[in-house]
Amino acid sequence: MSPRSAAAASFDSIAEGHRQWEKHHSIESADGIAVLSSAARMTEILFQGAESVLKPYGITFAHFELLTMLVYSRRGGLPMSKIGARLQLPPASLTHTVSKLESAGLVERSRDPKDKRSTLVSITDQGIALSSTATPALNEYFTNLPMHEADQASVRRIAADLRIQAGDEVLNNFRNS
Repeated sequence: MSPRSAAAASFDSIAEGHRQWEKHHSIESADGIAVLSSAARMTEILFQGAESVLKPYGITFAHFELLTMLVYSRRGGLPMSKIGARLQLPPASLTHTVSKLESAGLVERSRDPKDKRSTLVSITDQGIALSSTATPALNEYFTNLPMHEADQASVRRIAADLRIQAGDEVLNNFRNS
């Protein structure tokens, strides 16, 4: 590696952005922007890792989340509205995700017998099998994150505190149920 490429590889754009913002604006706002940039980059790294692990199974992390939610549901199915609320997905994104899983034979849509106006999404045997097969690989990825357990707990606590302070409806509804 040339000295120039080594310097480029060691350049921390978030730290530089913090330094520049602090210089031209204020330390308080620079800290907040650096927190956002750091959290976004951390999310991107973790998400890309999970997507990479799931790629051989032909599903995305969003697909895996939905399949897992259905596996854990009491009836093997949930109304679309409940899935959207729990996964915090807008209706169009949820419809697209369900359509992809349905065309792969992993889920089925039907009228909800408890509410004829609602669509029920149910996991198929093929969906259960795929979820079960992909889970160990994803577990291995998340078990071996390059973060200490205490740091992971801190990130979860900090995120939960921020969500509560921001009035996150999903978190508040979960805590109140």
